[in-house]
Amino acid sequence: MASPETIPSPDPDTLITDVTGSRGALFWLALKTGVFTVLTLGFYRFWMRTRLRRWYWSAIRPGGHPLEYVGDPIEKLLGFLFAVVVLAFYIGIVNLFLMFASFSLFQDNFAAYAVSLVGVIPLWFFAKYRARRYILARTRWRGLRFGLEPGAWGYAWRAVFHWIVTILSLGLLMPRMTFWLEKYKVDRTFYGTARMAQGGTWTMLYPAMWPMFVALFIAVIGGGAIASGNLPVGIGMCIIAGLIGLYGLVYYRVETLRRLTEAKTINGVSLRLSPNAFRVMMIYALGTLLAAAAVFVPMVILGLMLAVIQSAETLAEMGMEDMVAPIAGLGRYAIIAASIAIYFTIFLLWSALTNVFITLPVIRHYFSTLTLSPDTAVADIRQRPRDEFAEAEGFADALDVGASL
Repeated sequence: MASPETIPSPDPDTLITDVTGSRGALFWLALKTGVFTVLTLGFYRFWMRTRLRRWYWSAIRPGGHPLEYVGDPIEKLLGFLFAVVVLAFYIGIVNLFLMFASFSLFQDNFAAYAVSLVGVIPLWFFAKYRARRYILARTRWRGLRFGLEPGAWGYAWRAVFHWIVTILSLGLLMPRMTFWLEKYKVDRTFYGTARMAQGGTWTMLYPAMWPMFVALFIAVIGGGAIASGNLPVGIGMCIIAGLIGLYGLVYYRVETLRRLTEAKTINGVSLRLSPNAFRVMMIYALGTLLAAAAVFVPMVILGLMLAVIQSAETLAEMGMEDMVAPIAGLGRYAIIAASIAIYFTIFLLWSALTNVFITLPVIRHYFSTLTLSPDTAVADIRQRPRDEFAEAEGFADALDVGASL
């Protein structure tokens, strides 16, 4: 019997996904577009995201056919400006009314801030759904468009309800929330003229929570040990519980994605996905360490220069004149300019390296395990009309929801 991580040889009519692309090409693309974004004070970021998406989409090749991203940066820019106007109205008018009511009723502004924060939560889910709709509407495979039906407000209120239920259940009903929110989106998703369907039940996701239950069990024992006075054992078990819980969050996300994907169908096409949670976690951990190591030297230099700006006299009093003098001799404004340049260098390197060491490996791992079958059912799907959706990802950008690919 094959091991759980071994993917059986597919049938001849099964489409296997390949992920291509050079890390070097991605690094220079991310670095170059990042530089343009900094030089234009953030204005170029709509073009940067478009170019990065086109690179990633073209690297993903189900059945040897690359995905296409045809999004327009002008659409993103106009959508962002529209969203800013709407949110400015919300912040300026609604918050003003809330502040007036709060001071009138409670003689304090705490209630106004609390209600305003709660009021933003539905907008956050609303923006996530609209961003997904735009990305699907601008994605093609084998020349056919994807699509997502309108329903952002329906998703927002469902998400708020499910989160409340999940919190009240102390997380025990998290699989229920995961399943029904995914089903809401998937059942409204199209590829060409074919509608996707999410099968299965929410209880099928409970096995994905076993590491969390193990972590909870160990944490309870550790808490009991601390309560009984055995502090070293209790603290050690709580640390172990925290590490297992961290892995449990990754495992839950990866395993639920696998189970939900294998329960999806579209026009008779079945999907299979076989990612490994431990490998995903190691990609994030090692990728973060590699990126951090690469920016460590610029960070040290930046810290030194900031220290010189803020406390040159203090360093001199400590007998460190020789280290301070060469830098201080450049002049205060030159040091500030150099510090700003080093700061943005760190920012750009981090952004480019996380693309290379985290985003690309994770995408490669996920999609290289994706298969679709049968091929003949895919060939029967026809084109769908274009979804204009002029607002693009404006609300997601304004609320910092659509910053990811």
